[in-house]
Amino acid sequence: MAHLTKNPADKERFICVYPVYINSKKTLAEGRRIPAAKAVENPSCAEIRDVLTAAGVNVLVENKMHPREWNRDLQFKGRVRVQLKQEDGTLCHNRFSSRKDVMLYVSEMIPKLKSRTQKGGSGDGGSQQSDGKKTKKKKK
Repeated sequence: MAHLTKNPADKERFICVYPVYINSKKTLAEGRRIPAAKAVENPSCAEIRDVLTAAGVNVLVENKMHPREWNRDLQFKGRVRVQLKQEDGTLCHNRFSSRKDVMLYVSEMIPKLKSRTQKGGSGDGGSQQSDGKKTKKKKK
């Protein structure tokens, strides 16, 4: 009966944001909803929650799966509900007037998270050194 309530502040009326909506590894047919150039590589539900909470938005995390997500790993599990409107119908934040505004903001802010910036720094430091040692020449 959630669809019958008119109050935009009800939890059932919050918009849903799945990680697949902003995943650059997914195609439009697989559920991505923003341009691939603006999307993020494999975002998690916790990252979406952290970004929106830091922006001062009221969010709820649910243990749900996107219907088109074939991978059942915990990494891809979760749905974030976001409150866009207050009880009187006015926007909670002027920055977020639509679902697309929320998705674009989240995809812009996730790469700036500390967990993302620290992972990118420690990369292929030692893999270049061992390339030349693997080949052995045999002489007969």
